[in-house]
Amino acid sequence: MDVMTHSSTFLLPGNDHSSRVTYALVVLNQRLPRFTPILWDHAQVRVCADGGANRVFDEMPLLFPRDDAPCFRLLISTRYKPDIIKGDMDSIRTEVLDFYTNLGTKVVDESHDQDTTDLHKCVAYIRDFAPNLDRSNLCILVAGALGGRFDHEAGNINVLYHFSTTRIILLSDDCLIYLLPRTHRHEIHIQSSVEGPHCGLIPIGMTSVDTKTTGLQWDLTNTEMRFGDLVSTSNLVQGEKITVQSSSDLLWTISIKKV
Repeated sequence: MDVMTHSSTFLLPGNDHSSRVTYALVVLNQRLPRFTPILWDHAQVRVCADGGANRVFDEMPLLFPRDDAPCFRLLISTRYKPDIIKGDMDSIRTEVLDFYTNLGTKVVDESHDQDTTDLHKCVAYIRDFAPNLDRSNLCILVAGALGGRFDHEAGNINVLYHFSTTRIILLSDDCLIYLLPRTHRHEIHIQSSVEGPHCGLIPIGMTSVDTKTTGLQWDLTNTEMRFGDLVSTSNLVQGEKITVQSSSDLLWTISIKKV
């Protein structure tokens, strides 16, 4: 079985030019995580899902040292310009749309499509149409994917399963979530300065008949997990590497430190 490796180096400041990962960033319409500027700097393409553009315009200046001067806010808003705004255009404010359009942001109106979520639309665009993007080792970071209405969260998690062959990481201020496909054995390299120790492995949609892990305080050994019975929540990482192998797809989640 092939090994898939995972690492949250995108939470660390600075661009690692030796990395073979190509990052894309999607910003949804929830409060921006405090580390959004770091995600922005790692990404080669940045897509705002409709109202996510309001969040970038309003909240990005607040993530920098306090300065309420209008010229400072304008400078930050101009620097952090989305490459694309995509969605059904029912949430973005007119002045925000006009501001970014005048800066050259591409706008893709998909109000005709009410069967998929804004995140689904953005992932499909990045995967299939974003220009000048190396997709050979693509990882899509999603800021503001968690929190707010539960049906929105469930829809975002569903996107992980719909695009199961694409690396997608859902992020909030408190934690991250991504899918561990059953087709691979997984090695998760822990960035202990920014994440952990609390973690979990969650089966959704089917029973995990046989799950094995190493590197956790409570490792799973040929363990069955399903809703209504055992689910691995509030576990703890014990080292710098976790391994996971399972008979079904699992969600991996780990806390993000407030550093």
